[in-house]
Amino acid sequence: MADRQPPRILVFGAHPDDAEVYSGGLVVRHAERGAAIKIVSVTDGRSGHYCIEPDALVGIRRQEAAAAGRLIGADYVTWHFHDGALQPTLEVRNAIIREIRAFAPDLVLAHRPYDYHPDHRAVGMAVQDACYLLTVPHICPEVPALRRDPIVASTCDLFTRPLPMQPDIVLETSGELERANAMAACHASQFFEWLPYHDGVLDEVPEDALERVGWLRGWFLQLHAQRVAHFAAPLRQRGIDPARIKCIEVFELSEYGRRPTPEELDRLFPGRLAAEAN
Repeated sequence: MADRQPPRILVFGAHPDDAEVYSGGLVVRHAERGAAIKIVSVTDGRSGHYCIEPDALVGIRRQEAAAAGRLIGADYVTWHFHDGALQPTLEVRNAIIREIRAFAPDLVLAHRPYDYHPDHRAVGMAVQDACYLLTVPHICPEVPALRRDPIVASTCDLFTRPLPMQPDIVLETSGELERANAMAACHASQFFEWLPYHDGVLDEVPEDALERVGWLRGWFLQLHAQRVAHFAAPLRQRGIDPARIKCIEVFELSEYGRRPTPEELDRLFPGRLAAEAN
């Protein structure tokens, strides 16, 4: 039976490194279970630095993404759309339709259409717009239409306007932290250069490579603590004690994808903390 095979997981991020930030634990968990994983950065990442020229940065970020993918046996690709200028155009939507059809995933992950970054919002909207058309043969006819929709879920964000995230799926991912952190460390131009510069803490980044990995681990632990605090009330309502959670990833099921069964949720979100979406 098809559902006894390892699942196929397709992640759309706006930028190289988004997959690690928003779904690194789940991706690592699936990799350890033999899933087929593909990660797509919809933009080329050309704008994410303070001194490297955009054309040179594109090549660097492609190399970093590919290296992160190799750590877990995933195909990690970077598309050509310009970082910082992405919109949910017909070209972007059709590229996403073709990718989903060609990979035939069981689960698609992407940003919500509500986020601080316009590129994130554009990816979320483009994936949402692509969903119904996946099964329409005359749309992008060069790639055969799917016979049924994949399950689609949005990755975590902490924004409340215009609509706060619904924590349908909760994972405790401390067991995957080290490998997810190693993947993120491959994106050196981002986590050790651009993001610290942007946040005004570049002088805090260690020079030693091993110390940098530890520093990045602390960065991720702070991020997870923010998530736990943000979702504390709904976690308690679902019988989950926030004090017991060290690392958390939260996902919202998309109404635009196929409605999953409880068995599918267990397969696609292994180790979920409660039957939140049953």
